[in-house]
Amino acid sequence: MAVWKDARALAAFARGLRGFYARPIGLAEARATVRRRLDEREANFLRVAESRIFAHPQSPYRPLFAAAGCSLGDLRALVRRHGLEPALAELHRAGVYVSFEEFKGRVPLVRGGRELPLRPSAFDNPLPENAFESSTGGGTGATSRLRLDLGYLAAQAPNHMLMRDAHGVLDVPSALWRPTLPFSGGTSQALRAARFGHPMHAWFTPGTGAHMRRLAKFRQLTRLIVLLGRVYGGVVPRPRRVPLDRAEQIAQWLREQLDGHGACVLQTTVSQSLRVCLAAVERGIDLHGAVCMDSGEPPSDAKVRGITDSGARYVPNYAFSEGGIVAAGCAKPADSTDVHLYADLFALVQQPREIPGAGATVGAFHFTSLTPAAPKVLLNVELDDYGLVEERDCGCPLGDLGYARHLRRIQSFQKLTGEGMTLVGSEVIGILESTLPRRFGGSPLDYQLLEEEDERGFTRLSIVVSPRVALADEAAVVETVAQAFEEGSAGAQASGAMWRAAGSLRVRRCEPFRSAVGKQLALHVAGRGRGS
Repeated sequence: MAVWKDARALAAFARGLRGFYARPIGLAEARATVRRRLDEREANFLRVAESRIFAHPQSPYRPLFAAAGCSLGDLRALVRRHGLEPALAELHRAGVYVSFEEFKGRVPLVRGGRELPLRPSAFDNPLPENAFESSTGGGTGATSRLRLDLGYLAAQAPNHMLMRDAHGVLDVPSALWRPTLPFSGGTSQALRAARFGHPMHAWFTPGTGAHMRRLAKFRQLTRLIVLLGRVYGGVVPRPRRVPLDRAEQIAQWLREQLDGHGACVLQTTVSQSLRVCLAAVERGIDLHGAVCMDSGEPPSDAKVRGITDSGARYVPNYAFSEGGIVAAGCAKPADSTDVHLYADLFALVQQPREIPGAGATVGAFHFTSLTPAAPKVLLNVELDDYGLVEERDCGCPLGDLGYARHLRRIQSFQKLTGEGMTLVGSEVIGILESTLPRRFGGSPLDYQLLEEEDERGFTRLSIVVSPRVALADEAAVVETVAQAFEEGSAGAQASGAMWRAAGSLRVRRCEPFRSAVGKQLALHVAGRGRGS
């Protein structure tokens, strides 16, 4: 049955690709589309609320509005009276919001004395446009869903075209260094570029060894997307494997494009851009004229310095898995983390959130989707991110377009991120509190996972082990943790494989870090709690 469902979804997706590629958009159309959506933000929000929430009996937001005593008419009046963001803040105060844990399905949604158990799929768009959906399966029975929405990729294409144009690299050779399916980021970027008529010239994939071999059907799907792109006129390059330890191959490709065209773009994660740029410096490869457009993890000052020391220019993007890239780097930035919110696609409000055990309260980001094509229906949905939010006239092309809201110094308060792969904290608690004490002795208080940067700016995941624990072989600890990742969910498998390939895991012998009030977190991020 699952095979038949995949086949039907794939057939519909293939038909959708024909229309997706049929008419690439131009710059004038992209600008007109974004400006129109910015002018119609409130109306677009209300259309999404009506068609994806109030007309959808299974919507998880229906009980929230009911508990708040808010009808569709009340919502329209609220937005008309106050404007979009103030209305969203008022809805939050009335209980119409979803916490990060509720959104991920880890805790039930409870409002007005009613408990509503949820799965993450509860927030799926009930009326998707040309979406392909499947499951990764996995050797342990753990599954992870793949979803590619052509309607949403088409809606995002004008934003990404204008971002490339704002940085002066729309017409230059570009490459990806991203995993293939079932991780949709690389495929989405390749498809969007084909949509706006400036396809990627190369797609390098780091691969993750045995994990990817277990997902053969997704390799076949990637090949089909490449083939259909050629048939329908939209170019998607065939992925070529370049492991993390061969970053010099990417550096050489960039140099070749610079020699032939004077400029080029690499789209990958911050850590992988750093690998390429360090490899270039070590081999005397000058990358002046190259642009690294990165997302996937916070860009620290050390990482950005490592990138720019090669001569390359760094441009940040901010993304999350349910929304793709939602903010693009400013062309006249206040700092290396400065991005413009795609305010035609999303609304953002901040709400106070206490970080458990850290003794700090931050302004957590709550996102609302404004396009009916969005794969997830988001209404005041909390992410585990926070940062500075500013309204500023920067004078760059994106600001002139109408993107006045800037986000800076974005950090996560619940996730560990390294090499562009993210692992939610709850997935490692069992490893720290059960697996390691059982294997090496001690108690859960003797172990911790620490995210920190090494002397070269790479994100490392240190397995903190108390000196009280007698270790005969530190390498055995690393292997035990890596093996536990590989036996976990599909996301844990991929993250563990990437971290293993990057050499990110290491042992640090010290007492686990504790907060000012004496609490010990399973996950500790160096510098966490400063709020900067």
